[in-house]
Amino acid sequence: MHEEIPETGFRRPLGWTCFWVALALAFNLGVWHFMGREKGLEFFTGWLLEYSLSVDNLFVFALIFSYFQVPVQWQRKVLFWGIAGAVVMRMGIILLGVTLVSRFAWVLYLFGVFLIFTGIKMLVQKGEAVDPGHNPVLRLVSRFVPMTPQFEGDRFFVLREGRRMATPLLAVLVCVEVSDILFAVDSIPAIFGVTLDPFIIYTSNVFAILGLRSLYFVLARALHVFHYLKPGLALVLGFIGVKIFLDHTAWAVGTPVALGVVAGVLGLAVAASLLFPRERA
Repeated sequence: MHEEIPETGFRRPLGWTCFWVALALAFNLGVWHFMGREKGLEFFTGWLLEYSLSVDNLFVFALIFSYFQVPVQWQRKVLFWGIAGAVVMRMGIILLGVTLVSRFAWVLYLFGVFLIFTGIKMLVQKGEAVDPGHNPVLRLVSRFVPMTPQFEGDRFFVLREGRRMATPLLAVLVCVEVSDILFAVDSIPAIFGVTLDPFIIYTSNVFAILGLRSLYFVLARALHVFHYLKPGLALVLGFIGVKIFLDHTAWAVGTPVALGVVAGVLGLAVAASLLFPRERA
């Protein structure tokens, strides 16, 4: 079981979480002012959607750190570089998605089907055991990169007898990066149901993931509390998927309505989790 986060270390990540949220909202005001009301609503809806979906990623981060028994003080470094890598990788995924949608409009409907399928899967799935040790990328890395048997402080590489070797902390970073790619494949299609503007898509994603490091240390001991968040997210994904199919019909759902549905469902999921707590396993 991974190390508990000290009480004295709670205020700082909470302050940073508030800072990143405030920064996103300030950027949102700038978008609203310079690009108009519609773009402002699109950014806020996209940011709220991506930020909420990223909470699921925090469960996987906690599992990875627990599996490798990573001390808290080294988790911060892994998350810093993991999120930095995610910012770069998501740019590539988003550019690919925008290119596909602009050249082949029918791809957007594939995204719609994918989101509806993902939402149904999240609703019916009771939870699967995830074993980071069976990550195929991790096994590939360990096969070709010599690795020390134990951690070497917070270093990813060390020199042993003139030979550069990786440490298990690099394996942890690989798992974090791979998990973000998998979550990006699930979450990025959702924002295509809100907007097709590459600037809005990328900036809302960036602001959503920049605060993940501090948010993890705020929620690490309380992730189990929000047990209704997953079905709430499932309903949101299904709604966005249906919205894609309705966009070019007389029943098209506007951005203000989409924002109301997303915020309302997530708010109800959080409230229900707090009102009807579940015993921690």
